[in-house]
Order: sequence, then C-alpha cells, then structure tokens
Amino acid sequence: MKRILLTGGGTAGHVTPNIALLPRLRELGYDISYMGSYDGIEKKLITEFQIPYYGISSGKLRRYFDPKNFSDPFKVLKGYGEAVRIIRKLKPDVVFSKGGFVSVPVVLAAKRCKVPCIIHESDMTPGLANKLAIPAASKVCCNFPETLQYLPKDKAVLSGSPIRQELLHGDALAARKFTGLTDDKPVILVMGGSLGAAAVNEAVRKILPTLLKDFHVIHLCGKGKLDASLSGLSGYVQYEYINEELKDLFALADIVISRAGANSICELLALHKPNLLIPLSAAASRGDQILNARSFEKQGFSLVLEEEAISNEVLLQTIHRLYDERASFSEAMKASRQTDSIDTIVGLIEEAASR
Repeated sequence: MKRILLTGGGTAGHVTPNIALLPRLRELGYDISYMGSYDGIEKKLITEFQIPYYGISSGKLRRYFDPKNFSDPFKVLKGYGEAVRIIRKLKPDVVFSKGGFVSVPVVLAAKRCKVPCIIHESDMTPGLANKLAIPAASKVCCNFPETLQYLPKDKAVLSGSPIRQELLHGDALAARKFTGLTDDKPVILVMGGSLGAAAVNEAVRKILPTLLKDFHVIHLCGKGKLDASLSGLSGYVQYEYINEELKDLFALADIVISRAGANSICELLALHKPNLLIPLSAAASRGDQILNARSFEKQGFSLVLEEEAISNEVLLQTIHRLYDERASFSEAMKASRQTDSIDTIVGLIEEAASR
C-alpha cells in the first residue's frame, strides 16, 4: 500500500485543500496520515476524517519584531526533530504540503529522510513558509499564472487549488427551501469572510433597500456579525456560518460577492460563478488578496472593487454590471485549465510515490 503524509495548518485555508484530496487518495488506496501542530485548527478539522494525526512543535517566523522571534526558532528546530522521527516511523512514499509555518519542519524533514515532497502555494507570491520550503520540494503547485515567475522553472506547476467536490453537487431547490426565498428575483450570495468581514458586510447592508428591489440576498456575514435590525427583511437572509448547506447556496446563487482569499476564489472558479471580489486591503494584510483579485480580473473571471473605492453608487453599478455580463464571466472560467486541480495534483503525487 502506498503511503502519503499530508501537512499544512495555522488557518483553515491551509487544511481544506488537503481535505479535498482525501476522496481521490482513498480511491487510489493510499494509507493517509497527517502532521500538524499540537493543537492547531488542523487537528480539529482532520481528526473528523478518522485520519491518524501526529502533532509537532511549531513556531512562526515573522518579518517584524516580536519577542517570540527569540523563542520560536527553537520550536521550529524541535518540530524538525519530531518530524524526522515520525517520518522515519511512518515511511511515507510522498509528502504533500499545503503550507503554513507548521509545514516547514515537515518538508525539511522529508528532504532529510529522502522522501519526495510536493507543496502548494495558494497566493500570487509565495509566503515566507513556502519560500523556506521550496528548495526542499520536488514540485511546487500554484493557483495563478503570474506565480510561475517566482518559482523554479523545473518545479513549477500551474494546478489551481483542490476544492471539495461536494460543492459541485449543490441543489438550488434545497437552498430555496432552506432560505425561504422566492423564485421571482435573481440571487446574490455575499461571503464576507472570517477576516475583515466588517467592511464587506457594511458596504452591502448600506445598499440593501435599493439592492432588494432587483435581487434576493443571502449574506454569510461571519461569527458575531449578524444584524438583528435586518431580521425579517423581505428577500434578505443572513447567517453567521454555513457548512453543509453551502453547496446548495452556491447552486442557487446567480452571482457572488466575496473576499479574495485564494481558496475562496478557486471555489468560485471551479463553480463558474460570476463574482465581484472585494479584497482585504493592503493595510490589513500583506496585500496577497489584492494580487489574487487582480489576476482573476485579468483572466476575465471577476470584477474587482478595492475597499477604498467603494461607495453606494459604485457598488450598485458594479453589481448590476456583473449580473448583466454574467455569461461572459462564466464562459471565461469554463475555459480555464486551472479547474482540474485534483487530477493535476494527484497525478504529481502518483508520479512521486512511484519513484
């Protein structure tokens, strides 16, 4: 039986693409294990799938001053030693890393143990963790054509990001029943995102009186961000968080308003959903969402509005333009070669494991 060790953590975005690979890896008969931090979000997410989980010490390497910069390198060294011992015990044929700082000691340990490692970079430019891991990798997968210039030519593969296949099988009728929305208007799905959701939520809520004249709105606004004053508003439903029903909401939506996190926009690409991206501002991030959004805009997949450019009038005009031109965005996404990501990545895994 072939063995694979998956790694990645720190945020859900460093875990869910690994989860998306599980069904195909199981079909192919892989014995699957996962390595992450002792108590990170990855542990909670992965153990739900009955996969053996191995925790290691993890530290964050920062570009800015923080007192933890003096102690975290020792945590990384400890994690590296733990990863070497676990890899020697498990004897995986291949390692797949989705990134995050916990993955760095795992990838370096895989190289030490002469196990081929494939890593995936979600954003336009590699983050610090993957920059440290790339020299030890056999192949580096990425989401954007522009990312290829930052990667070694003999390692770079434009793959797109693995998404959960169940998202492709939503039921619009089930979503209509769940939300209680009628079928007399097109539907906008608004995804505020867990980080920085307030700006998107506020922008959409300001224009609701006008927006609801032409659209129904499903609003995923984030934990603790419901607006009780809008409850019962005809044509508008809001939820803090959706899990099982998300695939159905996607199926019902005619257009989507979203942040520009790499995994989220790759889901929109795979679903061919016309979308308006409002990226997290550079002031609140390293600017990766802005780069992600502009790449999708350039490829004809999305319209983009940066937070600083939003006004009620501009947002309404952009939403109407997106809806009016929705067919052209869908066609551009259908023509993309970044939608077969699971096939591409599993093909690389199979090739590495067979060596």
